[in-house]
Amino acid sequence: MSGSTSMIFTRICEATRLLSLLLRELGLKAIPISGQMSQTKRLGALNKFKAGEYNVLVCTDVASRGLDIPSVDLVINYDIPTNSKDYFHRVGRTARAGRSGLAITIFNQYEVEWFMQIEKLLGRKLPEFPAEEQEVLVLLERVSDAKRMAQMKVKESNGNKKRMKGDDDDNEDEVKKYLGRKNANGNKKPKR
Repeated sequence: MSGSTSMIFTRICEATRLLSLLLRELGLKAIPISGQMSQTKRLGALNKFKAGEYNVLVCTDVASRGLDIPSVDLVINYDIPTNSKDYFHRVGRTARAGRSGLAITIFNQYEVEWFMQIEKLLGRKLPEFPAEEQEVLVLLERVSDAKRMAQMKVKESNGNKKRMKGDDDDNEDEVKKYLGRKNANGNKKPKR
């Protein structure tokens, strides 16, 4: 969907930054917005997205309600919402004012129950968006390199914050957990 405007929802604030950096490494114009940002920075990011300076807004549920963004073509639930009602708020960002739009939800075998709750709330089965393994493998190396570069930038900026503040970064463990894709039991999740 080249040239479209997209919102990508993640569960944790740190993931918005990591994912936006990864997408930038891949040549997309992505900007993060989360509850950890100051109100001024959030408004600045939102205004840049609305103005078309960036066409991908990577966000937490802070952006799922109460924002007037009339022209979103695609919503991606990179992390499936744990509360099925949040699904409606997220996907409601697209297809506003009579426009068409698309919503895609990515989930793994540990999150099937959450997805089934969404379908139950909707009262219907959602269509599957099949991905051909060969198409995915063609992009694997490029995406892996972009992820590595994004991780280095996050780690570098976290190191700078520590030196400036003189304390430990409480979010580092959360980012490691997110990057490692561990579930609540500590088991490694498969990569998406």
